[in-house]
Amino acid sequence: MFDFWQGAEGLPVYGYMIRAAIVYFYIFLIVKVLGQRSMSSIDALDFIFGVVIGDILGEPLTDGEIPLAGPVGAAAMIAGLHLSLTILALKTPRFRRVIEDEPVILMKHGKILHKELRKAKITLEAFLMDLRQNNATDLSEVDYAILEMNGSVSVIKKSNYESVTLNDLEKNVPSKGYTSVLIEDGRIIEANVEKFGSLDWLREQIQTKGFANPKEIFVMTIDESGQIYVSPK
Repeated sequence: MFDFWQGAEGLPVYGYMIRAAIVYFYIFLIVKVLGQRSMSSIDALDFIFGVVIGDILGEPLTDGEIPLAGPVGAAAMIAGLHLSLTILALKTPRFRRVIEDEPVILMKHGKILHKELRKAKITLEAFLMDLRQNNATDLSEVDYAILEMNGSVSVIKKSNYESVTLNDLEKNVPSKGYTSVLIEDGRIIEANVEKFGSLDWLREQIQTKGFANPKEIFVMTIDESGQIYVSPK
């Protein structure tokens, strides 16, 4: 009855399906426990974690004779170590430098530091590609280029070439803030509506936008400045 867990020769198809579901939700649980950090960027520690977890839990999905308890326990051990190292790095700056690489300055005051490029094992062509992806096609506009710990390159342009903001123009504009969904696929999100008004207020807004009822609307949002966006079905 529990062959899907203990493993058996000639494990039936439904046994593999049950194993796949268990492993899927188990990895989902591990990621939720570790937090979004593991998903936001892939540094060396996260890469090792992903490779090892995939190898441990991937084999039981293809070999029905392997008991599932061992790989599940090993995955929990690896997740615990990963979480412990992450917490230790957060609380101990010196240890953080051991598991996380420091940012490397590849370009300083408009000058490309070819020695740093060589140390980072980045070719000039790859570096120029990273600059283009940061909308820095003109090298004369770049002040700093930094290789971050997750392998991406950040670009800081010279002040003269930075985008002009409303603050630079000395214009005061109310903050739009966070956008809340009022209607999604014709369904009213009452919890969000209550933050801004009543259902009667919402019906007035719907009619003002030229709709008879919420079912005609695919999505309706409002930001903290009161700006409403509506997309019909």
